[in-house]
Amino acid sequence: TSLEKILQDGKLLRQVNSLIVAHLRDNNLSQAATAVATATMTPLNFEAPTNKLLELVAKGLAVERDEASRGLSPATMLDSGMVIPAGYGSVPPPKATAVDFSVVQDMKGSSKTFSKHETRHVSEHKNVARCARFSPDGRYVATGSADTSIKLFEVSKIKQMMLPDTREGPIRPVIRTFYDHLQPVNDLDFHPQSPVLISGAKDHTIKFFDFSKAVAKKAFRVIQDTHNVRSVSFHPSGEYLLAGTDHHIAHLYDINTFQCYLTANDPEIGVNGAINQVRYSSTGGMYVTASKDGAIRVWDGVTAQ
Repeated sequence: TSLEKILQDGKLLRQVNSLIVAHLRDNNLSQAATAVATATMTPLNFEAPTNKLLELVAKGLAVERDEASRGLSPATMLDSGMVIPAGYGSVPPPKATAVDFSVVQDMKGSSKTFSKHETRHVSEHKNVARCARFSPDGRYVATGSADTSIKLFEVSKIKQMMLPDTREGPIRPVIRTFYDHLQPVNDLDFHPQSPVLISGAKDHTIKFFDFSKAVAKKAFRVIQDTHNVRSVSFHPSGEYLLAGTDHHIAHLYDINTFQCYLTANDPEIGVNGAINQVRYSSTGGMYVTASKDGAIRVWDGVTAQ
């Protein structure tokens, strides 16, 4: 699946970065090793066999020469349908076509030609609903509200509610409700692999909820930020997250250590630069911020420029 491919590409990239850091360190290029380790968030003490990187490069070049001798090139490899890992930060091709509206645009007439759509009550918060997010597998929908609560819906139960003849009695699509914030919930995101939901709120916190546990009502981990957290986004690897806050620079967190990183490439952004929303690209090679000053800024996911 596309998710598995993203994870494989992310794992491959981390391995490459680790080998580069180890190679530079073992060749007494400590300054360069430290710079690469910092830029790629790679442990400086990564253990690798001596000259492992050189060995792998030599093998790769040998394979490349063999393919060239057999008349294969990157272009023919793509044409033949062979899988080549996408580069970190590259824009992936569209995975599938969504709704085709061309038919609608060519039609002349009133909306009576469309099927009847009906809104049904599912559940409601006690105050303004501020955000909603699907899980990566499409099984769940989470919503956050100004009433400080988070509701988790099971999509199959929502669909079951829509059936005209439901004989199993009342169906409750809300399978979890979390109460752990002190102020309105601004944004939500699901971990790419684990049953973990994070929330960013006006109380300056990012909270982690394990929705695999039926009795859990509170967060099992909390990040205390310095600002109102307006938006949160997991890196596709699941190891980092970005927080868009009232601060004009996105806050990058390592979810294992909770250490916060701020880019050294701080552009000149005015006082009205609070970030309303931050989102990673599907590969993690880029992220975008939408700010209160009206600017949309696209950032390099590695250098944060």
